[in-house]
Amino acid sequence: MNILYENGQFIVINKPAGMLSIPDRKQSEPSLKDLLKEKYGNIYTVHRLDKGTSGVIVFAKDEESHKQLSQLFEGRDVVKKYLGLVHGVVTQPKGTIEAAIAEHPAKNGRMITHVNGKTSITDYEVLESFRLFTWMAYQIHTGRTHQIRLHMQYIGNSIVCDELYGDPAPVLLSDFKKNYKLSKREEGERPMLARLGLHAAHLSFSLNGEAYTFEAELPKDLKALLQQLRKRG
Repeated sequence: MNILYENGQFIVINKPAGMLSIPDRKQSEPSLKDLLKEKYGNIYTVHRLDKGTSGVIVFAKDEESHKQLSQLFEGRDVVKKYLGLVHGVVTQPKGTIEAAIAEHPAKNGRMITHVNGKTSITDYEVLESFRLFTWMAYQIHTGRTHQIRLHMQYIGNSIVCDELYGDPAPVLLSDFKKNYKLSKREEGERPMLARLGLHAAHLSFSLNGEAYTFEAELPKDLKALLQQLRKRG
C-alpha cells in the first residue's frame, strides 16, 4: 500500500490501477477500503476512483473528519487534476466540456450525458499529440461518476482501454511501431497498457485552516507507453 500522507484525521493513498476503491455489491475481491479497515479499524469513504484508474485517493479516519472532507468535495472546494491518454487527435489545445451526466436508464453501472442530468464541468488541456493518441491533463469541477470518461466520449476521443465508453482493446506496441515482429521466445504480444488510461495526479484542499497538496507519480505502465509514443509518434 503506497501511503502518500496520513495524520489523525485522514489518510492519502496512491491507489494502484486494477484495485477497487471500495467493496462492490458482490464482495468479489478485496478493495482498498478493506485493506485500510484491517490496518486502522474504522475507515470512511470520502470519494472514489474507478477500478482501472490509478492515483490519489483520500479516506477519513473518524466521523467528524469524514463530514468535513465530504463537504469540501461536494462543495467544489477541492482541486482535482488527472492525466489521461485518449484515442485520436484532439484539435482544440484547451477547452471546457459542460455536458450534464445522468444514470443510464438500465441502471447497469453506466452513466450517460443527458440534458436532464446533473451539471458536470471538465477543463482539459492537450499536453502531447501523437499519430494515434493524445496525452491530456484534466481538472474536474464536479465529481460525477465516470465524468472524464463520459466527457471524452462526448467529444469523440474516448480514454484508451475504456470498456464502458470506448474501445476496451489493450494498447499494443504493434499499433504504432512499423514492421513490429514478435521475438521467437514470445507466443503473443504483451500489451503496453491493458487498463483504463487515466491517472488521478493531484489533489489539494484546505482543512481546519491548513492547506494540503498531494501528488501521485505516474505509474510505470503509463510512463513506459509514453516513452514509446515519444520515440515513434
